Amino acid sequence: MTPRITQLPSGLRIVSHAMRDLETASVGAWVNAGARHELTHEHGLSHLLEHMAFKGTRQRSAQQIAEDMESVGGELNASTSVEQTTYFARLLSYDVPLALDILADILNESVFDPHELAREQDVIVQEIGENQDTPDEMVFDLMTQAAYPDQSIGRAILGTPDTVKSLNRDALISYLKRHYTGPRMVIAAAGAVEHDRLVDQCARLFEGLSPHQSAPYEPAAYQGGQMILPKKIEQTHIALSFNSVSFRDPRTYAAHLFAQAVGGGMSSRLYQSVREQRGLAYSVYSFQWGYEDAGLFGFYAATAPKDGKDLIRLSLDCIKEASLNLSEQELHRAKAQLKLSLLTALESPSARTDQIARHVLAFDRVIERDEIIQNIDALTLHDVRAMGQNLLTSRPSLAVIGPSKNMMSVEDISAHIN
Repeated sequence: MTPRITQLPSGLRIVSHAMRDLETASVGAWVNAGARHELTHEHGLSHLLEHMAFKGTRQRSAQQIAEDMESVGGELNASTSVEQTTYFARLLSYDVPLALDILADILNESVFDPHELAREQDVIVQEIGENQDTPDEMVFDLMTQAAYPDQSIGRAILGTPDTVKSLNRDALISYLKRHYTGPRMVIAAAGAVEHDRLVDQCARLFEGLSPHQSAPYEPAAYQGGQMILPKKIEQTHIALSFNSVSFRDPRTYAAHLFAQAVGGGMSSRLYQSVREQRGLAYSVYSFQWGYEDAGLFGFYAATAPKDGKDLIRLSLDCIKEASLNLSEQELHRAKAQLKLSLLTALESPSARTDQIARHVLAFDRVIERDEIIQNIDALTLHDVRAMGQNLLTSRPSLAVIGPSKNMMSVEDISAHIN
């Protein structure tokens, strides 16, 4: 069935996709506010707020929130990204009203108890420490910091121990009032759901939402640079990126196709050259990240410290050559892989809920299957090659964690490409 969208007077939008022959559903609240919407003194607040939403409301204690959901077999979770915060549940269809009630409770009635806040700040400090012990994750934080220095979009989502510990209850409430407003929120559901019933419940449960838009955030300004973190570990972790297009840019499909073709699978050039032919890395892949007004294209790999320069050179050669001589066969394969990854979301309530929510937040509509396929199929070999060539024109953003003596600089990388 076709997704349906309803907008309430507050600006809150409800989008749903009824999926036949299912007995389960996914439902959640998507807020167009994430790490990049934080002021300098609020670093890490979006993620802390996500944590605190489960720590008690005026009606439910933290334990009651968990028990109410799990007593019906449901799952309740949340996540924070650079631009959005999500609260979502998975459960049987007839328990969707309970999920909506809990979601409304934690978003509208959280008390932010100071004792719970102190405990959760300690938990997040531990989470930050765990991230620092995971170089294949932390290296991307350093890469975005190199790409967008001294900007909110380039700061780590988790914050730092000092910034997280400095936040108080008033800061949480202030941020909530500024950003958790009707126009910046979407309630989405997929699976065994009834749209009209969802709308009626949301109109009642979220009637107090402010209709005001929050203040505009700082536009992204890509700069490029390098962040090197020497560390005594067995491998050197490398993330290298270039300025790319936003998800709003019509060329976003070409950027995704190029990334898929050059390093998106076992048959890709990066995988075959770096791993299969040279054995320089166990894991190597390329990526295209799109933000509202910016984007990053690049690759990640972990290698032996002595092979850092060789890996970067070989990877850059693969990418540059692909921008010049990508074949029709490679393009066909990348199109098939990209269509599969995008259309798989049509078959899972959880993935479909996430997809339609993000579409509505970004475009105020749901991009349907046929349009996605048409946009992918319409791209020619010339389009994708040109996109690849354009992606390599900016100053690189390099992040390295691990032994780093045998490493190229950003200047060396630019010279190698040119």
